[in-house]
Amino acid sequence: MRATQRLTAPHGALLVVDVQEKLVAAVADGPKVVANVVRLVRGARLLDVAVQATEQYPKGLGPTVPTLAELIPERPSKLTFACCSAPQVLEQFYGRLVRHVTLAGLEAHVCVAQTALDLLDLGFRVQVPADAVASRNPFDRDVALRRLESAGATITTTEAALFEWCATADRPEFKALSALVKGPI
Repeated sequence: MRATQRLTAPHGALLVVDVQEKLVAAVADGPKVVANVVRLVRGARLLDVAVQATEQYPKGLGPTVPTLAELIPERPSKLTFACCSAPQVLEQFYGRLVRHVTLAGLEAHVCVAQTALDLLDLGFRVQVPADAVASRNPFDRDVALRRLESAGATITTTEAALFEWCATADRPEFKALSALVKGPI
């Protein structure tokens, strides 16, 4: 797959990584990140993009924040940082013939980064909306994004990812997607 190939809804998936209560409270811009992740999930559902989520050690870090838990009821838990260790994640990607994955969540320099690197090694294209990931320390997030870009991931934004999935303004979902991008969550 070429690095310039666009990331389309039929061959894409969204993986929400560990957006849990204790982590959100600890990261820089937690509420903004959650709002953008919610936009991505709602947009993915609207455009029939596969959506999955994980939870890192929920006993210690708490559950996924309620707004996302309602949207993604099944969230396998894991102890490893990389999400590919949860069998359901790769099973769904392979079952839906996913070729590229959009990653959003926490923390950018740990679970998101390790998941992105694993997915790249497995041959998936990976995009990371910079406004939908965070770390406790913004410097860690920034370094992680640079590292992932160097490794071959595409760094983008929530709005850019949504409209790339949509691809055209004559799609019936375009109006709802535009409202999702412009409006409050």
